[in-house]
Amino acid sequence: MLRCLGVRGAISVDENTAEAILDATHELLAAIAGLNQIDPVDIGAIWFTTTSDLNAEYPAVAARKLMGWTEVAMMCGQEMDVPHSLKHCLRVLVMWNTALTPHEIQHVYLRDAQQLRPDRVLPVLNGQD
Repeated sequence: MLRCLGVRGAISVDENTAEAILDATHELLAAIAGLNQIDPVDIGAIWFTTTSDLNAEYPAVAARKLMGWTEVAMMCGQEMDVPHSLKHCLRVLVMWNTALTPHEIQHVYLRDAQQLRPDRVLPVLNGQD
C-alpha cells in the first residue's frame, strides 16, 4: 500500500547566483532520488525553501530543467530568518507516495547543511562535498 511520506533534505549554496542555486538543487535532488529510488511519477509535491540571502533563482527551475520533473507540483518560499541559522541554505521537502516505512527513507543533508542534522548524515555522501 502506498502512502505519502516526506523526504527531507538541505544543502548549502556557495553563492547567490542562478548557477550556484541550480547546481546545488540538482545535487540535492539527485542524491534524494537516487538513494530512495524515487520515480517522479510518485512525487505528490515538492516544497523548497531558501534563506533570505538566496534569491537569484527558484530551486524549482532545477527540478524542471535539470531533473526533467515537469509534471511535479512545486512551490518555493523563504525560510524563517532565525538568528544564528545556517546562511546560504536551501531546504526541500519531497512529498512522495511510497510503500516504504518512515524508518526506511533516506533524508539527505549535504555540504555545510550536514550540521543541521548530524544524525542524518550518510557516510556514503561524506566524501562528496
